Amino acid sequence: MCILFFVATANPSRNGYKLILAANRDEAYARPALPASAWTDTHPHVFGGRDMEPGREGGTWLALGSKNGVTKIGALLNITGEKRNPNALGRGPIVSNYVSGNLSNRKYSEQLVEQHEIYNSFNLVSIEFDDSSASILHTSNAPPGIEEFPGGEILGFGNSPHTIPLRKVLHGKEKFRQVVKSAGRENLVRELMEFLKDDEKHWPDAELSRRAPNWAEKLSSVCVKMPAEGYGSRTRTVILIDAQNRMDFHEETMVGTDPDGEWKHTHIQQQL
Repeated sequence: MCILFFVATANPSRNGYKLILAANRDEAYARPALPASAWTDTHPHVFGGRDMEPGREGGTWLALGSKNGVTKIGALLNITGEKRNPNALGRGPIVSNYVSGNLSNRKYSEQLVEQHEIYNSFNLVSIEFDDSSASILHTSNAPPGIEEFPGGEILGFGNSPHTIPLRKVLHGKEKFRQVVKSAGRENLVRELMEFLKDDEKHWPDAELSRRAPNWAEKLSSVCVKMPAEGYGSRTRTVILIDAQNRMDFHEETMVGTDPDGEWKHTHIQQQL
């Protein structure tokens, strides 16, 4: 499971941000991955972590690409509890192909919907900026469809259809809103990272119980921590893009398999 919160606008104030994004990646602690970096070996204009699971190498859950005056952000969230096809393609390239390619998020999403049966269930959130506009799309194959969202709104997505949000997504949106409103520039990253550590359970949750009956209560917090099962929120990401197109990409990710052990902090600054 994963969770994502952000606000995006094409025309922020002089001291404001085009993008404020906070996300947790929930995954098996032992699943190998590379920390966030520029993809200098394949696409140097792309930044993000990469999956290194054998057979899934190079896929990603969250990445940003910027070239030719266009900045793309893609985030993938699986939909829990849907029927799985063991022969389906891995979903990691959904984001990789979008942020590294030349298709707009609208064209790319239309292509995904046309081919929706080749993947297991997913939510793709794509954000695209050019010099004067922002396009925010949610694309899914469960059910297949594309929905556009206006800029300037606090948005949150999790591991259910966006029309049936989990309680932790609803709670998280409000807490994210409070942090964005009250934190000053110097404290924004720190407070967003603290927000992503929130382990308060939002329980009971009928939708989560229906989708994940065995683990539902343990999955009901923004930060999932299940050491006995070897699973939880193993990567925290905050991305800021200011009005001058300066990006700050912050990532905290587990070094080993103990959520109370060592974490690696990565900070990438880039003029987009």
